[in-house]
Amino acid sequence: MRFLSMNIQGQLRRNAVAIISLVIALSGLAYNTWRNELTEENRNVRQSGFELLVRLADFQRVVFLAHYDGDHQEANPRIGWAHVIAMKDFSVMMGPEVAIRADHLRDVWQARWTELGKQDKAEAELDQAMNALRSEIRAQLDSLD
Repeated sequence: MRFLSMNIQGQLRRNAVAIISLVIALSGLAYNTWRNELTEENRNVRQSGFELLVRLADFQRVVFLAHYDGDHQEANPRIGWAHVIAMKDFSVMMGPEVAIRADHLRDVWQARWTELGKQDKAEAELDQAMNALRSEIRAQLDSLD
Protein backbone atom coordinates (compact mmCIF):
# COMPACT_ATOMS: atom_id res chain seq x y z
CA MET A 1 0.00 0.00 0.00
CA ARG A 2 2.88 2.31 0.84
CA PHE A 3 4.40 1.67 -2.55
CA LEU A 4 1.15 2.60 -4.29
CA SER A 5 0.92 5.84 -2.29
CA MET A 6 4.48 6.79 -3.19
CA ASN A 7 3.84 5.92 -6.82
CA ILE A 8 0.79 8.21 -7.01
CA GLN A 9 2.67 11.03 -5.31
CA GLY A 10 5.51 10.63 -7.75
CA GLN A 11 3.19 10.69 -10.72
CA LEU A 12 1.45 13.81 -9.40
CA ARG A 13 4.80 15.52 -8.94
CA ARG A 14 6.01 14.55 -12.41
CA ASN A 15 2.75 15.62 -14.07
CA ALA A 16 1.99 18.72 -12.00
CA VAL A 17 2.36 21.10 -14.93
CA ALA A 18 -0.01 19.05 -17.08
CA ILE A 19 -2.56 18.78 -14.26
CA ILE A 20 -2.42 22.52 -13.53
CA SER A 21 -2.76 23.27 -17.24
CA LEU A 22 -5.81 21.02 -17.47
CA VAL A 23 -7.44 22.70 -14.46
CA ILE A 24 -6.78 26.16 -15.94
CA ALA A 25 -8.12 25.10 -19.36
CA LEU A 26 -11.32 23.63 -17.86
CA SER A 27 -11.82 26.73 -15.68
CA GLY A 28 -11.38 29.00 -18.70
CA LEU A 29 -13.82 26.95 -20.74
CA ALA A 30 -16.40 27.03 -17.96
CA TYR A 31 -16.04 30.80 -17.55
CA ASN A 32 -16.29 31.45 -21.31
CA THR A 33 -19.39 29.28 -21.57
CA TRP A 34 -21.04 31.08 -18.66
CA ARG A 35 -20.10 34.51 -20.04
CA ASN A 36 -21.38 33.65 -23.54
CA GLU A 37 -24.71 32.50 -22.11
CA LEU A 38 -25.05 35.70 -20.09
CA THR A 39 -24.12 37.82 -23.10
CA GLU A 40 -26.71 36.09 -25.27
CA GLU A 41 -29.39 36.51 -22.60
CA ASN A 42 -28.54 40.22 -22.28
CA ARG A 43 -28.63 40.60 -26.06
CA ASN A 44 -32.11 39.04 -26.20
CA VAL A 45 -33.38 41.24 -23.37
CA ARG A 46 -31.85 44.34 -24.94
CA GLN A 47 -33.33 43.62 -28.36
CA SER A 48 -36.75 42.89 -26.85
CA GLY A 49 -36.55 46.09 -24.82
CA PHE A 50 -35.75 48.23 -27.84
CA GLU A 51 -38.53 46.61 -29.86
CA LEU A 52 -40.94 47.17 -26.98
CA LEU A 53 -40.01 50.85 -26.80
CA VAL A 54 -40.59 51.24 -30.53
CA ARG A 55 -43.94 49.44 -30.33
CA LEU A 56 -44.88 51.51 -27.32
CA ALA A 57 -44.19 54.74 -29.21
CA ASP A 58 -46.26 53.51 -32.16
CA PHE A 59 -49.06 52.53 -29.79
CA GLN A 60 -48.93 55.92 -28.10
CA ARG A 61 -49.34 57.53 -31.52
CA VAL A 62 -52.48 55.44 -32.08
CA VAL A 63 -53.86 56.52 -28.70
CA PHE A 64 -53.12 60.21 -29.39
CA LEU A 65 -54.65 60.08 -32.87
CA ALA A 66 -57.78 58.41 -31.56
CA HIS A 67 -58.17 60.64 -28.53
CA TYR A 68 -57.05 64.09 -29.66
CA ASP A 69 -57.65 63.98 -33.40
CA GLY A 70 -60.57 61.57 -33.61
CA ASP A 71 -58.76 59.94 -36.52
CA HIS A 72 -60.28 56.48 -36.73
CA GLN A 73 -58.52 55.72 -40.00
CA GLU A 74 -54.96 56.02 -38.67
CA ALA A 75 -55.99 55.09 -35.13
CA ASN A 76 -57.98 52.01 -35.98
CA PRO A 77 -58.50 49.87 -32.84
CA ARG A 78 -57.15 46.83 -34.69
CA ILE A 79 -53.84 48.66 -35.11
CA GLY A 80 -53.84 49.31 -31.36
CA TRP A 81 -54.58 45.66 -30.67
CA ALA A 82 -51.73 44.57 -32.95
CA HIS A 83 -49.31 46.75 -30.98
CA VAL A 84 -50.64 45.56 -27.62
CA ILE A 85 -50.34 41.89 -28.64
CA ALA A 86 -46.80 42.38 -29.98
CA MET A 87 -45.78 44.18 -26.79
CA LYS A 88 -47.15 41.32 -24.71
CA ASP A 89 -45.14 38.83 -26.78
CA PHE A 90 -41.88 40.79 -26.45
CA SER A 91 -42.43 41.47 -22.75
CA VAL A 92 -42.05 37.79 -21.90
CA MET A 93 -38.39 37.95 -22.97
CA MET A 94 -37.70 40.75 -20.48
CA GLY A 95 -38.92 39.11 -17.31
CA PRO A 96 -41.98 39.01 -15.10
CA GLU A 97 -41.99 42.70 -14.08
CA VAL A 98 -42.21 43.90 -17.68
CA ALA A 99 -44.74 41.18 -18.55
CA ILE A 100 -46.98 42.32 -15.68
CA ARG A 101 -46.85 45.92 -16.92
CA ALA A 102 -47.64 44.78 -20.48
CA ASP A 103 -50.59 42.75 -19.17
CA HIS A 104 -51.86 45.80 -17.33
CA LEU A 105 -51.56 47.93 -20.47
CA ARG A 106 -53.51 45.30 -22.42
CA ASP A 107 -56.22 45.28 -19.74
CA VAL A 108 -56.51 49.07 -19.75
CA TRP A 109 -56.64 49.12 -23.56
CA GLN A 110 -59.33 46.46 -23.56
CA ALA A 111 -61.41 48.41 -21.04
CA ARG A 112 -60.88 51.92 -22.42
CA TRP A 113 -60.26 51.93 -26.18
CA THR A 114 -63.89 52.66 -27.00
CA GLU A 115 -63.81 55.76 -24.77
CA LEU A 116 -60.88 57.46 -26.51
CA GLY A 117 -61.90 60.85 -27.80
CA LYS A 118 -64.91 60.86 -25.48
CA GLN A 119 -63.39 60.75 -22.01
CA ASP A 120 -60.07 62.23 -20.91
CA LYS A 121 -59.89 59.60 -18.18
CA ALA A 122 -59.44 56.87 -20.82
CA GLU A 123 -56.39 58.59 -22.31
CA ALA A 124 -55.01 59.35 -18.84
CA GLU A 125 -55.26 55.71 -17.75
CA LEU A 126 -53.65 54.51 -20.96
CA ASP A 127 -50.90 57.11 -20.62
CA GLN A 128 -50.24 56.00 -17.04
CA ALA A 129 -50.05 52.33 -18.09
CA MET A 130 -47.73 53.20 -20.99
CA ASN A 131 -45.44 55.23 -18.73
CA ALA A 132 -45.31 52.40 -16.18
CA LEU A 133 -44.34 49.93 -18.90
CA ARG A 134 -41.76 52.33 -20.33
CA SER A 135 -40.21 52.87 -16.89
CA GLU A 136 -39.99 49.14 -16.22
CA ILE A 137 -38.38 48.50 -19.62
CA ARG A 138 -35.78 51.19 -18.93
CA ALA A 139 -35.09 49.77 -15.46
CA GLN A 140 -34.56 46.31 -16.95
CA LEU A 141 -32.24 47.65 -19.65
CA ASP A 142 -30.26 49.64 -17.07
CA SER A 143 -29.79 46.54 -14.93
CA LEU A 144 -28.08 44.48 -17.64
CA ASP A 145 -24.46 43.41 -17.12
